[in-house]
Amino acid sequence: MTTLPHDLSALALTIKSWGRELGFAEIRIADIDLSQAEAGLQAWLAAGHHGEMDYMAAHGMKRARPAELVPGTVRVIMARMNYLPRDAGDDWREREEHRSKDPSAAAISIYARGRDYHKVLRARLQQLAERIREEIGEFGYRVFTDSAPVMEVALAAKAGLGWRGKHTLLLHREAGSMFFLGELYTDLPLPVDEATGAHCGQCSACIDVCPTQAILGPYRLDARRCISYLTIELKGSIPIELRPLIGNRVYGCDDCQLVCPWNKFAQRATLPDFDVRNGLDQASMVELFGWSEEEFNRRMEGSPIRRIGHERWLRNIAVGLGNVANKVAHEASHAASHAAPHKAAPSPAIIAALTARADHPSALVREHVAWALAQHQSLRQSEP
Repeated sequence: MTTLPHDLSALALTIKSWGRELGFAEIRIADIDLSQAEAGLQAWLAAGHHGEMDYMAAHGMKRARPAELVPGTVRVIMARMNYLPRDAGDDWREREEHRSKDPSAAAISIYARGRDYHKVLRARLQQLAERIREEIGEFGYRVFTDSAPVMEVALAAKAGLGWRGKHTLLLHREAGSMFFLGELYTDLPLPVDEATGAHCGQCSACIDVCPTQAILGPYRLDARRCISYLTIELKGSIPIELRPLIGNRVYGCDDCQLVCPWNKFAQRATLPDFDVRNGLDQASMVELFGWSEEEFNRRMEGSPIRRIGHERWLRNIAVGLGNVANKVAHEASHAASHAAPHKAAPSPAIIAALTARADHPSALVREHVAWALAQHQSLRQSEP
């Protein structure tokens, strides 16, 4: 049984101080009453908006009931860690938007370009728990980082780490949304922090910008249309009708974050773990498509990208390469409508890259490569 310290308020302040020493931007504490979130979770699951993410429904309402997931839990210590790379310039959003419009560039979500955040946060939350144990003795706890049925955005909002934006991500007035969340479930009855109000107002920028219209309305996301789901969570074939909308986004999508006004306040990471690796902020799709499975596994060691495997990596990039033809055709059509002749020419390098994978052992890869080649064939036939 945990022996409680006499001054829990002082302990809470100490925990927050330790959190900052460990690289967290902020630590706050929430109670475990998520009853108001249950109806929304049930409705989201009933609508099938979780797609093939069976783990979202596998644990029933444990996601909204922390004490059922970890018996004895009375508080959740919520942690926030910034991930915008340390060398990101003040114009980082403009640079990212420009890159997303470059048809040959591989657009990879910023959070995935460095070290796997699961490992970084989990290790540091464990260190935080060990410091608490050294201070007060044994106590009940479990550490989570996007690794269990936890409603982390709802808990973070209760703890005062921000509010749920209309895109369903957590927003912070002084840090935007470019951060990870982690949790420490505990049996310590620490004093809780106050929630903050929502500050999205009438803004609908995230809803308007979504390439696939996955954000159905404020706080309503159909994951089955979300590019992050399609390129990361979906194991099989990407729906044909959604492929042209994905553009060059080969792993995740940051569009709703890039357009959010609050991200002008996004804070840089303090840890080197989230510095860009393997030039993933500058790589072309042709370059990444050429990686063998051995090279993919070697380069992606310690990266969150590795979990999708080489097969889905090729699937995603094949769609992106096919969309280069769609982008070129669109620009040619636009130029023609403005009386500016523009030749819609296919790219020999892209066609060569796709052709080299046309007989890939994986039926999934072959299907998406065939689709991509068909886009370029259509472009070629449209040449004058």
